Amino acid sequence: MRHKIAGRKLSRASEHRLALYRNQVAALLTHEKITTTEAKAKEVRSLVEKMITLGKDGSLASRRKALAFITDKKVVDKLFAEIAPGYADRNGGYTRLLRLGPRQGDNAPMVQIELVK
Repeated sequence: MRHKIAGRKLSRASEHRLALYRNQVAALLTHEKITTTEAKAKEVRSLVEKMITLGKDGSLASRRKALAFITDKKVVDKLFAEIAPGYADRNGGYTRLLRLGPRQGDNAPMVQIELVK
């Protein structure tokens, strides 16, 4: 039984899963919308929300925490300069999931995750 165990394994090793989350968070912050499977999007959603909350704080410590997760400095600069200030008056709920239907090859439920304007 897996009572009170949070998160999805996504059939990956922990290092692979962490790399996947980092790449998807960076892609979402760069392009402001990505298409992925529903399970991946639900996991990425909480990580993106945490990064935007760090960006809203704007301190040096917050920037270093964001850089520890997102290794691309340009993405972190965009997060702190452009994305986070737009959510200054919003208390969470920075992302939206739009269902797109099943994927052709394996019938996996696909969604589009995007930043709420």
